[in-house]
Amino acid sequence: QVQLVESGGGLVQPGGSLRLSCATSGSRLSFDNMGWFRQAPGKEREFVATTVWSGSTTYYAESVKGRFTISRDNAKKTVFLQMNSLKPADTAVYYCAARPYYSNTYYRADAYNFWGQGTQVTVSA
Repeated sequence: QVQLVESGGGLVQPGGSLRLSCATSGSRLSFDNMGWFRQAPGKEREFVATTVWSGSTTYYAESVKGRFTISRDNAKKTVFLQMNSLKPADTAVYYCAARPYYSNTYYRADAYNFWGQGTQVTVSA
């Protein structure tokens, strides 16, 4: 059974930083495409960032470009999201997502097969 487990969320002041982690287990599959999405109260789940192992490629939402960095450690089957210069608008539950193969639908939540349970990020003074 595939499991994705996020950690690293919490409460941070505006301008602060957090690093999220997502560890995968229970699968012989190698997930070529892993990403992060977020969902704020009353809003739809939205794309944040994604990484493609085969092409060493990353993509970001415009709202986080230059502030967030996605990376992965394939040996540990873990993906990270370094979040800097956080804003109150970044407050949301952050979800890790994975799928075996990359395609150009990386920004769509329904394109991913596996999801974590989410971790809360709150940016507030």
